[in-house]
Amino acid sequence: MRRFLRSGDPFVWLTAGALTTSLLMVAGLLVLLSTQSLGFFWPSKLWLVHLADGKELLGEVRDREPVPGGDGKYRVQFQVGNRDVYGLDFRWVDEDRITSQEQTPQAVVLERREWGKLFGFIEEVREGDRVVASGEDAWKLVGDRLAGAQSLAARIEHIERSEIGGINYDIEAARLAIRKLERSGGSAADIEAEQAQVAALEKQYNEVRRELDRLTWESAALVVVVRTAGGRNVQVPVAKIVRAYSPNTLTLAGKLYLYGSRLWEFVSANPRESNTEGGVFPAIFGTVMMVIIMSLAVVPFGVLAALYLREYARQGVLVRGVRIAVNNLAGVPSIVFGVFGLGFFVYTLGGSIDALFFPERLPNPTFGTGGILWASLTLALLTVPVVVVATEEGLGAVPKENREGSLALGATKLQTIWRVVLPNALPGILTGTILAMARGAGEVAPLMITGVVKLAPDLPLDGHWPFLHLDRKFMHLGFHIYDVGFQSPNVEAAKPMVYATALLLVAIILILNLTAMLLRNRLRKRFTGAAF
Repeated sequence: MRRFLRSGDPFVWLTAGALTTSLLMVAGLLVLLSTQSLGFFWPSKLWLVHLADGKELLGEVRDREPVPGGDGKYRVQFQVGNRDVYGLDFRWVDEDRITSQEQTPQAVVLERREWGKLFGFIEEVREGDRVVASGEDAWKLVGDRLAGAQSLAARIEHIERSEIGGINYDIEAARLAIRKLERSGGSAADIEAEQAQVAALEKQYNEVRRELDRLTWESAALVVVVRTAGGRNVQVPVAKIVRAYSPNTLTLAGKLYLYGSRLWEFVSANPRESNTEGGVFPAIFGTVMMVIIMSLAVVPFGVLAALYLREYARQGVLVRGVRIAVNNLAGVPSIVFGVFGLGFFVYTLGGSIDALFFPERLPNPTFGTGGILWASLTLALLTVPVVVVATEEGLGAVPKENREGSLALGATKLQTIWRVVLPNALPGILTGTILAMARGAGEVAPLMITGVVKLAPDLPLDGHWPFLHLDRKFMHLGFHIYDVGFQSPNVEAAKPMVYATALLLVAIILILNLTAMLLRNRLRKRFTGAAF
């Protein structure tokens, strides 16, 4: 046994077992996220269930479990939708209360912009007070008119967000310009010119508003009447319908098309219904932009700090103390960095910027409140120890002979570092960058007090100068998971979104890391070849 232990084979098997266990845990996590999220977008059958008390319900089967203390009895969870009718989306029903159930082909699903899914049977389509179709003809008319109604809804949204939003932005800019002129003692002619611009913009606003009211009235004219399982009629404007389908009559091709449509909506659309439906595109955009800004901030400072500690600083007690402090920073709780970012970046630095450059906007802060810039810089502070340590390791791995040879050939110390040391240490530098990106992308606690919000459909990037608005608040996938999973009023409906968003966050981190790795390999080949 002693000889066996001395051979080192047990440690080989131990390390191999630890690696296998880690890989299995990661694979298990990915399988869990995939099964719980990707299946959510697949259309489910609708069951019309008749109960022993004469009532009926229509919904999708979501779960089945033993009744607590029921001696072998089971209950089924149905997603009944119709939140505006029932007040809830899900309902548990004991199996012994079910007398019969069927998949009726007339049952339809209407995914609405408000109030979530509506399950029922189409009775008729009305245009104003006039019935234009009923029965099967009503369902065909909904299919024919849905695309046009959705285009009308998209036009209304464009007017609200782009045209009216742009006019309001210009009006506010002109009013701030007037206030700035009044504070600085500007000429009366300049003030009158800005006031005339405000008047012209307000006139334009009123014209666009009248057009919006007309389109809104037009969109509410065509209404579909749906009878729910309880016998109640619900009226839904066709323009408020995102998609309509009959799940019990869908072919495989139809299911695949619907699945792809839902999946694309998830990654490309704005959220709705307290973030439990719709998409997460603003959160994707905010996460990626924050990581990019953080990387642009952390890499130069981390590399310069490591260069000074390794190449210029005289090694001694002070430098060892600095290294210990840097290593200890990596273990500080992230919320502490958030508090520091709030106090230093937001209140101190941002407040000073507002006082110097945006006094006309006070007391409403511009940079003196949370935003994507301050959140990115806070995460840069959080991850700078990772870059410093990895860069120092990379610099330490460069052979001493390379430095001595460069200096012997007449190169200066700066030339040696720039042409010899840094190219050889580049893999270590980029490794630190990859680790920093992976950690920063998943952090949530510092963001909660430095700029992230529950809903921010207006992206930090738009067509208004300066185009990239670093002072704006933003959405983040990590905070989106926390908000939907723990703050949502509809817990059951939020579960699939939590899993789907978590899987998406893992995928984005993986894509960012793979991109950085490919860049690292390419730069390593390029600079290593140029160094010799």
